[in-house]
Amino acid sequence: MESHNPGIEFDESYVNNVNLNLTAIKKRAAEFATRRTVKKDYQVAWLLRAVTCIDLTTLAGDDTPSNVQKLCFKAANPIRADLLKQIGFNPKELTCGAVCVYPSRVADAYGTLSSFKMNDKIPVAAVATGFPSGQYHLETRLKEIKLAVADGASEIDIVINRTAALQGDWKLLFDELKQMKESCGKAHMKAILAVGELGSLENVYKASMVAMMAGSDFIKTSTGKEGVNATLVNALVMVRALRDYYYATGYKVGFKPAGGIRTAKDACVWLSLMKEELDEEWTTNKFFRLGASALLGDIERQVYHYVTGRYAAANELP
Repeated sequence: MESHNPGIEFDESYVNNVNLNLTAIKKRAAEFATRRTVKKDYQVAWLLRAVTCIDLTTLAGDDTPSNVQKLCFKAANPIRADLLKQIGFNPKELTCGAVCVYPSRVADAYGTLSSFKMNDKIPVAAVATGFPSGQYHLETRLKEIKLAVADGASEIDIVINRTAALQGDWKLLFDELKQMKESCGKAHMKAILAVGELGSLENVYKASMVAMMAGSDFIKTSTGKEGVNATLVNALVMVRALRDYYYATGYKVGFKPAGGIRTAKDACVWLSLMKEELDEEWTTNKFFRLGASALLGDIERQVYHYVTGRYAAANELP
């Protein structure tokens, strides 16, 4: 798997003199939050695009091989085949963007996807580096990445050192992330910023730039375990950082909001943000992912309503 972003040398100018207009950011974010998005045929098309961008996730303490197997099957068959056929879509062409699990469950996910020959189409993503806190020795965090890759993970969702960010030690953060990138090998690295714990929007922007300089292929809002997860205000700052980095280096980096994204309408709002702030390519799973566990159920419910004219009963959707 080829990296989107090889990274650059640490450049302090990317994190010096960062000034953000909070009023303008909130105003722009509110436009996305309150608007009516696409409807009818176009809405269904956007929802199917959103399905392909979902990192279908289970990160529970009681995860077992059996519920990981169910997750993998759902990722390979996200919407009921009969519903897709009725709207003229080939069911075999629709899968989720990835399956996201803890490192100890990577082998289960990879083995399951291999059993129905989907491991080349659906990557396994593993949260690593002491998820969700990151408060572990660097050596153990790097080892966790290598073990996950060895078990079959082709995407690694790492968590950044929030202490370094809060103390403004951006060179330390950069150096750690460079080592994590090296440990990933050919796997894509997605850097989780945990924006709810960074203290300010300026730190969100700076952490985004440092993560990209260090070679992150995606920047991700949250672990889903913080008090504040994916908000449009934080996301707008991160997306503008993506754009600035692209203009400065020519490298495109992906974006992954995670935590609290549960409805089909949410998915359309996030897609519209990516399309308007960046471009069409940033609405594909190459550069955009949605970290979610409940979102897919609501999207399937909306597709069912589009096809039948009514909402499904609980027993009508898997």
